[in-house]
Amino acid sequence: MKLPRRKFLHLAAGAAALSAFPRGPATAQSYPDRRVRIVVPYSAAGPTDVVIRILSDRLGAAWGKPVVVENRAGGGGNIGTEVVARASPDGYTLLASSTHVINASLYEKLPYDPFKDFTPITELGTFALIWVVHPSVPVKALDELVALAKAKPKQVTVSNGGIGAPTQLCAMLFAQTAGIDFLHVPYKGGAPASAAVVSGHVMAMCNNAANAIPQIRGGTLRALAVAGAQRLPAMPELPTVAELGYPGFEASGWLGLFAPANLPSHITAKLYADTAQILKSPHVQENLVKQGYEVVGSTPEEFAAFISAEHDKWGKLIKSAGLKAD
Repeated sequence: MKLPRRKFLHLAAGAAALSAFPRGPATAQSYPDRRVRIVVPYSAAGPTDVVIRILSDRLGAAWGKPVVVENRAGGGGNIGTEVVARASPDGYTLLASSTHVINASLYEKLPYDPFKDFTPITELGTFALIWVVHPSVPVKALDELVALAKAKPKQVTVSNGGIGAPTQLCAMLFAQTAGIDFLHVPYKGGAPASAAVVSGHVMAMCNNAANAIPQIRGGTLRALAVAGAQRLPAMPELPTVAELGYPGFEASGWLGLFAPANLPSHITAKLYADTAQILKSPHVQENLVKQGYEVVGSTPEEFAAFISAEHDKWGKLIKSAGLKAD
């Protein structure tokens, strides 16, 4: 998740950065020569999972080797993240995540170092968040949700994908901004959290667009506002939270590709170059935009600087809110 940040990078600009990587030995040309797995530390069908399955299919086709996605949900993303942190730095085990950057501020102890144990490859993109409610909730606009929460403190239930997930931080930030108090209901991932609202077990959610848009169009969720800074191309009629009386409000999620620490530079360069090439595909970009994503494709150096900034700014918010994971 992010607050106001730099504009999206032009993927073409990253190509020049590849010259900064030294050319590897002959073995660089043979990578990969076997199956590559990408660990997603969240449940299937969440926002990270959607992008990674598109990416893995195309990487597999480009390499002529299988690229499999392995969902290792649980522990606030720490279970799957630790798997990659402990893996051999050979490029055959990768991580698609953003959780560990936030978890550094949520947990007193982690089974890995969020920065020293990973090699940043690229920020793949960002995903929009949309405030939604179940159709049975007597709310048709964002100000009505605020009014209901003020009239019934801690009685308006809001689901999220787990402690520190963008869906939770979005709801926290909005509650703080609007001066209201929700009852937060955590789930093990964005997909089950979204399903809880669709089923009517939970009233509302600051949901990721990939999960929300099909449900909104199908009538099983009612959209109130986009949490990001701009309206979505996929739903241009839906106003932003900022437009509805909360100037400067912005919340969205991001996802990146990592490898274990000490990955050889020539493998880092290849992973970045091949991933960036796929992200530049008009078909891939069109597919992701329809689902509320925006492609980034930053260089490893740009990505490293970005995650450091994300850690600092979200750490301040988490600390001020006294938020801690169990």
